[in-house]
Amino acid sequence: MDDTAFDRAAGLIGRLVPRMPAGRITGVSAAGLVAGGLSHHARLGARAEILRERGPLPAEVVRIGGPEVLLLPEGNSEGVGLGDPVRLVPAPAFAPHGDWIGRVIDPDGQPLDGRPLLPGLAPRPLHMAPPAAQGRRALGARLATGFAVLDTLLPLVRGQRIGLFAGSGVGKSTLLAGLATGVEADVIVIGLVGERGRELRHFIDEVLGPEGMRRAVVVAATSDRAPQLRLRAAHAATAVAEHFRDRGQNVLLLLDSVTRFAEAHRELAAAGGEPAGLRGFPASTGPAIAALCERAGPGGTSQGDITAVYSVLVAGSDMEEPVADMLRGVLDGHVVLDRTIAEGGRFPAIDVLRSVSRALPAAAGPAENRLIAEARAHLGVHDRAAMMIRAGLYAAGSDPQTDAAIAAQPALEAFLALRPTGGTDASFVALRQALATARQVPGAGDQPRSIRRP
Repeated sequence: MDDTAFDRAAGLIGRLVPRMPAGRITGVSAAGLVAGGLSHHARLGARAEILRERGPLPAEVVRIGGPEVLLLPEGNSEGVGLGDPVRLVPAPAFAPHGDWIGRVIDPDGQPLDGRPLLPGLAPRPLHMAPPAAQGRRALGARLATGFAVLDTLLPLVRGQRIGLFAGSGVGKSTLLAGLATGVEADVIVIGLVGERGRELRHFIDEVLGPEGMRRAVVVAATSDRAPQLRLRAAHAATAVAEHFRDRGQNVLLLLDSVTRFAEAHRELAAAGGEPAGLRGFPASTGPAIAALCERAGPGGTSQGDITAVYSVLVAGSDMEEPVADMLRGVLDGHVVLDRTIAEGGRFPAIDVLRSVSRALPAAAGPAENRLIAEARAHLGVHDRAAMMIRAGLYAAGSDPQTDAAIAAQPALEAFLALRPTGGTDASFVALRQALATARQVPGAGDQPRSIRRP
């Protein structure tokens, strides 16, 4: 431990503020609460506390105009009336510490698991600038993930940022939990933004389990929390990852989901008066997503790396949905989960042909890249001929590449669901074995006329 509990408790006491600016509620509306007397002291994003009869109500300053400020409460504003006192309060010190590993916290660093938790000695802002672009290292070595398809056809490398695009109920949470237990990393940081309250305990106890929590910090803000808290959860999870990265450790950041982050940003922007744009999202949504994602990735010379997986909820597998489109442009790859594949019983339900890892071809050697191209070619040919095959219209022997793709399909399907224990080398051995059947088809070695590549 780099400091004692006494030092951390003393630091917490030393950050107490004896005097706080105060004002009064002058207006109540659906958009928020208006307070007077604070405009010369308040700053955008500052914390406030409304002293109503039924108890204090936390709030955040979302707009400052003239002599009044607009406050967005962090809970139900029932019971707030004109003239109620308001005071500005300091934000809780968000200071990650090694003792946070294995714990579940809220966006302010307060424990959610019923046990006491002290902050570290060095508070850090939730909104940090990413490392200087010219000082960052290149992407690092390939990481074993525990999933054959992600070890080979869609490799994940150290410092890479990928998107996980999925609808509801297709195995997204299970895949994230598998990555949390299978990917090589010193620390796992999991940000659960807008998760259902019932699902939070299930994810931690059943899906993630003790093995996943052993090296994980979970930052959560459930769906019933105010938008500023849901927004803050994503930045808090990233700040925790940055803390361990700055200590030279390699971190895996799993953020579920960017869609709920964007929705929270939209709610907060609307309360602040920003007009809606594309499909209801304000113009600031894209920059907000980019600023969040740019904080992950390779670190500087003396730092570790943050390998990040950002999940996106896509309705009806619509990859042109605004949040999905914004995120794809700033990441180093995307993995698409398909409902039809999930309903067919294969997990993970990854649609390889619609997924891309921009770590290729550098992440694999020449022989490995040939295997990847061969597997993608068979999958592409089979996909194009699938309707004819199902309808019984394809006659065996009509086309060698289609015959090879049909021969390889059962083995490739089994490979895509494989969870090897021997790392990436074992995954490539399994891929070579899956392709062996197709190579026995006469003429299968000829290059297909049209191959859909990433």
